[in-house]
Amino acid sequence: MSDVLREQKRYYAERAPEYDDWWYRRGRYELEPAALAPWRADVAEAEAALEASLPGRTVLELAAGTGIWTRKLIRLADRVVAVDANAEPLALNTGEAELVRADVFEWEPAERFELVFFSFWLSHVPEERFDEFWSLVRAALVPGGRVFLVDSGAGDTAHTGTAQADGEETRSLADGRTFRIVKRRWRPDELEEYVRPLGFALDLRDTANGHFLYGGGGLA
Repeated sequence: MSDVLREQKRYYAERAPEYDDWWYRRGRYELEPAALAPWRADVAEAEAALEASLPGRTVLELAAGTGIWTRKLIRLADRVVAVDANAEPLALNTGEAELVRADVFEWEPAERFELVFFSFWLSHVPEERFDEFWSLVRAALVPGGRVFLVDSGAGDTAHTGTAQADGEETRSLADGRTFRIVKRRWRPDELEEYVRPLGFALDLRDTANGHFLYGGGGLA
C-alpha cells in the first residue's frame, strides 16, 4: 500500500494544472448540457450545506489541493489553515489561507480548530490508515468542534480514464500517463457506522443526483 500512496501523491502533484478542469467540467471533463445541469445542482447543494455549517469558525482544511474549497472557506470562516502534501497544488491555492505543506499521514496539528474540513480525500485513505486519520481529526478539534466532508458519491463515475478494482483506481492525465490511487466510495450510512466506534457521530447524505457524499458532525 505504501507504493500506491506514493503513486497517489505523485498523481495529484502532476494533476494540479488540470485538476480544476474536472471540477468546472472543462476540456476533457466537459459534460453535455443534460449532464452538466445535475452536476451543477449537486455542487450547489454541497456548497449550501457547507455554508450553513460554517460561519465564524476557525477551520483546518486537510488535503486542500488547488484551493477550490479553500476559497469558499475563506469567505465563510474567520481563519483557514490549509494543509497539502504537494507544492504544485498549493502553488495554485490562492487566497488568504495559511498554507502548510505536509503529508496528512505524517503531520501533527500544533493547535486546535473549530472545524476540520476535507474534500475528496477520505476516499483516498486506505483501510490500514483509516483509524489513524480520524485520530488526527480528533487531535485537531477543540472541545465541541465539528467535521465537514465532501467526497465522491458511491455511484459517481465523473472521472475520465478511470478503471476500478479492489479499492484502487487507475487514473489518467491529459498526456496519457496513468497512476494507481486508493479510491473507496462510501455510502452515507456505511460511513456513519464506520466512524461511530472511532468516536464520531456524522450526519451524511448523497446529493440529489448522486455525484457527491457530504455532511458532518462532531465527537459522539
